[in-house]
Amino acid sequence: MEFANKGFFLLLLLLIPFVLWFFLYRKKAEPTMRMSDTFPYQYAPKSWRVRLLHFPTILRTLAFILVVIVLARPQTHNSWGERSVEGIDIMLSMDVSTSMLAEDLSPNRLEAAKEVAVEFISGRPDDNIGLNIFAGEAFTQCPLTTDHQSLINLLVNVRTDIAAIGLIQNGTAIGMGLANAISRLKDSKAKSKVVILLTDGSNNAGDISPMTAAELAKKYGVRVYTIAVGTDKVARFPMNVGGTIQYVNRMEKIDTKTLRDIAAKTNGNFYRATNKGELKKIYKDIDKLEKTKFDVKKYSKKYEAFQPFALAAIIIILLEILLRVTIFRRIP
Repeated sequence: MEFANKGFFLLLLLLIPFVLWFFLYRKKAEPTMRMSDTFPYQYAPKSWRVRLLHFPTILRTLAFILVVIVLARPQTHNSWGERSVEGIDIMLSMDVSTSMLAEDLSPNRLEAAKEVAVEFISGRPDDNIGLNIFAGEAFTQCPLTTDHQSLINLLVNVRTDIAAIGLIQNGTAIGMGLANAISRLKDSKAKSKVVILLTDGSNNAGDISPMTAAELAKKYGVRVYTIAVGTDKVARFPMNVGGTIQYVNRMEKIDTKTLRDIAAKTNGNFYRATNKGELKKIYKDIDKLEKTKFDVKKYSKKYEAFQPFALAAIIIILLEILLRVTIFRRIP
């Protein structure tokens, strides 16, 4: 425990003159009664009230000490906690090209993929998980982390309009998306390193071919689980025409052969998801992966801890006042 205002502890020095006054000068200020002889009272038994005569003063002193502690603002100590947990290192590599807006999955391919991915992340609290997104280019949205709430916040905010408005090149660079995810895993010390690659198209952009990226994955011991999301049928697709959304029907061809070859090359699995239910089953299957140990550091923030001391001070002050006006009341 730390104290934000340690200077207030100097107030405890006021107890020194109080103690000196109490033992040296207090009796001189109290009323007295003259008696001819006190011998008969020398061996008289002392009542419990006499034995506890100074108890209210002790309570008052203790309350003063507690008030000083409250003024000093006790706080919890910042620390890093380390623990060993079971988990694997996983990079989610998600296609965010405009074709992911097709509505053959509800409400569309991207939103369905995000919803199921959030459930997957929430179900694996001890895993290092990161997020990579790609269209015609690829970049890391979130590096490997056990701070899953931050990861989920970044994931739910992923949109396809980054390609539509030209922030990144539109298209489907599967090789780039996979290679970028591998770059985040290649130096990992985990025994199990996994990429979950989700796309709905064929590789038509990027400087790295999908199979070249698969060779890199094999070299660094990364298993790739590929997911082809979407149907082979015509699907509704929204398009911005003159500032309004118009729907067109079109069919996106998915290169399932390349996705199967990537999975086979890296000892992973290939999956096909034509609806949200199948997508959930796929993630449940991946959830059964082997696990390995790694260390996790957790950061504990400061918080104010004066409340127990303040409550104790209030109770003691009220108790001291009650005792002085009842049991230990003095006349005069």
